[in-house]
Amino acid sequence: MAKRVVLAYSGGLDTSVAVRWMIEEWGVEVVCVLVDVGQDVESSESFEDIRARALAAGALECVLVDAKTEMAEEFCARAIAANALYESKYPLVSALSRPVIVRHLVDQARRFGAQAVAHGCTGKGNDQVRFEVGTHALAPDLEVLAPARNWGMTRADSVDYARKWDIPIKATKEKIYSIDENLWGRAIECGAIEDPWAAPPEEPYTLTRVVDTAPVEVTVRFESGVPVALDGEALPLAALIARLNGVAGATGYGRLDMVENRRVGIKSREVYECPAALALIAAHRDLEDLVLERDVHHEKARLEPRWSELVYDGMWFSPLKEALDAFMDETQRHVTGEVRLRFEAPGLLRIVGRRSPKALYDYGLATYDAEDTFRHADSEGFVRIYGLGVQTWAARQGAKNATPPQS
Repeated sequence: MAKRVVLAYSGGLDTSVAVRWMIEEWGVEVVCVLVDVGQDVESSESFEDIRARALAAGALECVLVDAKTEMAEEFCARAIAANALYESKYPLVSALSRPVIVRHLVDQARRFGAQAVAHGCTGKGNDQVRFEVGTHALAPDLEVLAPARNWGMTRADSVDYARKWDIPIKATKEKIYSIDENLWGRAIECGAIEDPWAAPPEEPYTLTRVVDTAPVEVTVRFESGVPVALDGEALPLAALIARLNGVAGATGYGRLDMVENRRVGIKSREVYECPAALALIAAHRDLEDLVLERDVHHEKARLEPRWSELVYDGMWFSPLKEALDAFMDETQRHVTGEVRLRFEAPGLLRIVGRRSPKALYDYGLATYDAEDTFRHADSEGFVRIYGLGVQTWAARQGAKNATPPQS
């Protein structure tokens, strides 16, 4: 009996060719799984069109899994709680979707009695790591296959291969950009973008084109760290993200242009569109300024980059990530309130207000007006004891820049 493989299927050139190639070269049976994480499938195509392409390539079956709500409520929500920005910039657009897809690949492998899963990643990118490490964490018994690392075909070769086997693809031999997208944003690479000196072209942008130059102000409400309402309207998180993508993106906000360090050891110039992701993280961080106790706040800020690195590196299903999740969850108990965001074209975000019933900001302690309740006299003893160690050191051992006493 032939080995059965469940393939993470996008409907594009590479994964369509992968179906036939694995059948011909490895003699396997292939089941395709298309996981909907909010990617924009071409309006001219339906799932049935994509399924027909998979079957034409030789797949036994093609399954569609709607995972948009799951991605928003389990994965994006955790990224917001962690203020997750890899290298202080990138909100983990692709990295967040891969463990969602892996989870369903494993589920479908069990359903179809498969011995392996497969992906269409090359040997150069991060996603191969995310797919394979994630699969081995959830199902150590499953083999992971990577046909694109083995076949040695160029894009032109893949187009010819698809034509040879009558696979109904739309791709041509000329592909300017590689784009990966989900509800959290879009990742764009290749073409002119590969030159880090060249300004990124406008052509591949879709979420962040300026539609209206008038400023737009919105209010986001959080409950226990999760965005739950936009301008007073309660929304499921997936719908809130989609709406904020539209509002913020219409002002040109949400573009990133960065040279990032990939897990495989190379630097890569990447361009991203992620208006809702960046706006929600900025709003959430601002609300935390208002409600988190000082030491908790500082320690959380220290751990956030580590959380982001783990997810970027494909370690969503790992013991350290789970331990950090527990810490993040505890910090979010009181992160409830509202944040006012003002978007101004082209691409500017300002946070203009925040409030919370859990705020640690005390007007009486903060003000210098007549309502001041701070006991200023207490500070004399506090400052003296706080600096006593340094004062003793300076007197006994001598600070390098100290002024010697006058004789």
